[in-house]
Amino acid sequence: MTVLALDIGGTKIAAALADGAVLTHRAQVPTPQSSADDAWAATAQLITDTLATGSAEAVGIASAGPVDLPAGSISPVNIAVWRDFPIAGRVAELTGLPVRLGGDGLCMALAEHRFGAGNGARFVLGMVVSAGIGGGLVLDGAPYDGRTGNAGHVGHVVVDVDGRR
Repeated sequence: MTVLALDIGGTKIAAALADGAVLTHRAQVPTPQSSADDAWAATAQLITDTLATGSAEAVGIASAGPVDLPAGSISPVNIAVWRDFPIAGRVAELTGLPVRLGGDGLCMALAEHRFGAGNGARFVLGMVVSAGIGGGLVLDGAPYDGRTGNAGHVGHVVVDVDGRR
């Protein structure tokens, strides 16, 4: 199955056509921070350009968090112009394809579990250290996203609500 893979982060938005772990096309653009419309326009153009190089049967979106899986929206801390942005619906409307959204830390942990350093392990904690700090959990061989999609996210953890920032 060929999938359009999107990686949404604070410094770049990347797109690729992937068949398993094999990339058949890859491109990226800087993440616009000027407005929600500008960020969406850049994302939509990247999607359109990527799909012009080949077809896909579905779309997978890995986004900086937090994510809201039930709503299909994202509010990346490092993309201030996107708060409660309905990314899954917008991408589905643009492509006509089924869309699956996940936090980037969980997507990375799942990829490591299937193809990388965590292959063969029943439990994996993956950490993303980039423009922010994220994470994801694979528990007993299955991705664990929790109620909203942010389980395992280790950035901005409150240890003592009345403590020092």
